[in-house]
Amino acid sequence: MDDLAITGLLVLSLFLILGSGVWIGLTLSGVAWIGMQLFSARPAGEAMAMTIWGSASSWTLTALPLFIWMGEILFRTRLSQDMFKGLAPWVQALPGRLLHTNVIGCTIFAAVSGSSAATCATIGKMTLPELTRRGYPEHMVVGTLAGASTLGLLIPPSIIMIVYGVTAEVSISQLFIAGVLPGILLAALFSGYIVLWALRHPEQVPAADERMAFMQKLAQSRSLIPVLLLIATVLGSIYIGWATATEAAALGVVGALVLSSVQGSLDWRSFRAALMGATRLYCMIALILAGSAFLSLAMGYIGLPRHLAQWIASLELNQAQLIAALALFFVLLGCFLDGISMVVLTMGVLMPTVQAAGIDPLWFGIFIVLVVEMAQITPPVGFNLFVLQGMTGRQLPWISRVALPMFLLMCAAVALIYAFPGIVTWLPQQMSAR
Repeated sequence: MDDLAITGLLVLSLFLILGSGVWIGLTLSGVAWIGMQLFSARPAGEAMAMTIWGSASSWTLTALPLFIWMGEILFRTRLSQDMFKGLAPWVQALPGRLLHTNVIGCTIFAAVSGSSAATCATIGKMTLPELTRRGYPEHMVVGTLAGASTLGLLIPPSIIMIVYGVTAEVSISQLFIAGVLPGILLAALFSGYIVLWALRHPEQVPAADERMAFMQKLAQSRSLIPVLLLIATVLGSIYIGWATATEAAALGVVGALVLSSVQGSLDWRSFRAALMGATRLYCMIALILAGSAFLSLAMGYIGLPRHLAQWIASLELNQAQLIAALALFFVLLGCFLDGISMVVLTMGVLMPTVQAAGIDPLWFGIFIVLVVEMAQITPPVGFNLFVLQGMTGRQLPWISRVALPMFLLMCAAVALIYAFPGIVTWLPQQMSAR
């Protein structure tokens, strides 16, 4: 059979098994087994056992469950309850006022959760009822939350960065450092959009609350200070070089446990809920990673990555055209798959092509995270859209429409990091030079 027929058969098998309701990780393993059994001389069972054991025993991957657990612990503290009260006094003077709490709140919580959906749910529970009660337009409240919550993937520590680092063999610590400036850039674009909208529609912005003195603002924000210190400690230990990503994650778990204990929100019930929540999420991701590792091996034996790279090379695309084509490909793929599945499904096939085109794998990792963020708010399988639908009761087409400006701003961010790659690479280079 030629490559096109083999690819068609495997893709058809993938969608048939997924459509039958089988878990994604098992689906990937099943498709890989079919490919190995039909088109390779190596025994599929032996290859599957070796590959799954190798992916599951990766030391680098130990950072993932620890960061997930840290986020789960802090999710159950009073952080979400106190955050709005702490942020509100500082944004009253900005055009758009309390709408900025969506962006700033998501930026802060992204640094402790690593998950887009968790950021959306946590900040949404806090801001949606409060901003609606105060009279802010619903389309702006929901739209800005949809976009800003995707920062959970870009602001380190990010679950998807760890997954990309493992699958593409890129330093996770370097990825974390590289994500800082693009994360700040994207948050600034979102806040800038709110400012422009407020200047154009001042009549739709409710009146400011009573002015507070500087010390009063600090008093309102005191509950945020321990969390900000924890974030600075965890990420700072990576950036300075004192700790690896795994060691920093362990430090974050200990800090989160201490913080929740001091706040009085740590009891046996919340500890067990956080541990089980982290275990369930990690097991799902680990199963997907194991399946994708086996699928990548099967693809290698069949020769599809090499032939795909040769086909793309025959198109003679320049770097800009290749990046534009990949961005479109990932956004379309995001209409059907979640972000982690997209990364693990494609990296084994795409990385040889990307490296052959002279694209820095570190830069490419941040690019991938940005386009996966875009996919989080594109129907029909935009995870953040589902979260917001459950919280607002609105239909997906309406949520997609109000989130469209945020999607366009993400497109602008991708263009900016391509035009100015130093936005991604400058900070890692400075840290490496020390």
